[in-house]
Amino acid sequence: MRVALTAALLLSGIGAAAAAPAQDPSGTWLTEDGRAKIRIDRCGPGAANVCGKVVWLKVATTESGAPRTDIKNPDPKKRTRPVLGLPLIEGLKPDDDKFSGDIYNVEEGKIYQVSLARESGTELSVSGCLLKVLCGSQTWTRVPDVNQQAANAPR
Repeated sequence: MRVALTAALLLSGIGAAAAAPAQDPSGTWLTEDGRAKIRIDRCGPGAANVCGKVVWLKVATTESGAPRTDIKNPDPKKRTRPVLGLPLIEGLKPDDDKFSGDIYNVEEGKIYQVSLARESGTELSVSGCLLKVLCGSQTWTRVPDVNQQAANAPR
């Protein structure tokens, strides 16, 4: 009887934790590899969703000095658009304790299913899958907001 009661209490605690609302991931985040900073903001009706765009690149230009573009996009018409300012996350929806939806990977020109969950005030867990089979995750680190133009100006 005691084991059954303990199990019931543990399970009820797990259920309550799973139903916790998603923590707001708004802010500027440095990707795990340090090559980009992504600005995430609330968007959509009632600001219920989250969207994100590239606001800084470690290497913002090509060897010729031209701005990096979305050259691997499967749509040839989009291959000339600059990576800086490019929306990667559009309309992720709250899903229990995280936000879920799609993210565009500019380095591969592919869209992944992704979930974002705040681990702490300074860490964002980013977990994604391609075709629900090829999955991976990384931790992004919160950084001060960036002035996009000043951060990528030639020095």
